[in-house]
Amino acid sequence: MQAIKVGCAGWSIPRHSLALFGEGESMLARYATRFPVVEVNSSFYRPHKPATYAKWASSVPRDFRFSVKLPKMISHERALRQCGPVLDRFLGEAEALGSKLGGFLLQLPPSHVLDARVASTFFRLFRRRSDAPLVCEPRHTSWFSGAAEAVLQRYGVGRVGADPALVEDAGRPDARSPWPYWRWHGSPRMYYSAYTEDSLQQLAAAVVSGKSPARPWVIFDNTAHGHATTNAARLQDLLRETSSRPATGRARA
Repeated sequence: MQAIKVGCAGWSIPRHSLALFGEGESMLARYATRFPVVEVNSSFYRPHKPATYAKWASSVPRDFRFSVKLPKMISHERALRQCGPVLDRFLGEAEALGSKLGGFLLQLPPSHVLDARVASTFFRLFRRRSDAPLVCEPRHTSWFSGAAEAVLQRYGVGRVGADPALVEDAGRPDARSPWPYWRWHGSPRMYYSAYTEDSLQQLAAAVVSGKSPARPWVIFDNTAHGHATTNAARLQDLLRETSSRPATGRARA
């Protein structure tokens, strides 16, 4: 189960979760005593200097990885159009993470209808600049179609498995995704609600049953009331329990 990477959107640790973590010189260093990955969401709202990314990279273990969210200037304000200069600046900043860069996340607004030509142009632009893993979290039903799958696959872009799911297919990463990426936002109230034990058990089973040879990531984004850390830690426990069961027990499950 070590191949399955569990973490949170951001590394803030609420007071009620402090006992889950070891000691560290910073909040990020302390977070990294428990989780092997983190999603940088602040990059969506504002740029960070390369020195900032380099400092983050130096404060975590060698096998720790960061996922970095693309700026809203690209995804929301420019809607994937004419993004070359913005993308150049962003990649130049984030790539200061060096070997600890796990990949990039593109989250599209609910109003973003698929335009295959625009999407292809953007992903081609991205691929000319970076071969890093890239996942997309679309939030309009037009993206759950054969045309959308063709564009994503052409440029090696994975589709996020999100909860709450917009449509049935949205609840799991694309089966052919080069980077299986689960992103759970909280339900029934996004960003605020904690997940039940039953929900986490179902998630553990779904992640384990995935057939991609790539390492899955599971990111909890229900951070508003601090539930992400406790849900992520519990999922880690469930995954360990799954891995310790006899083969026959896994088959019955």
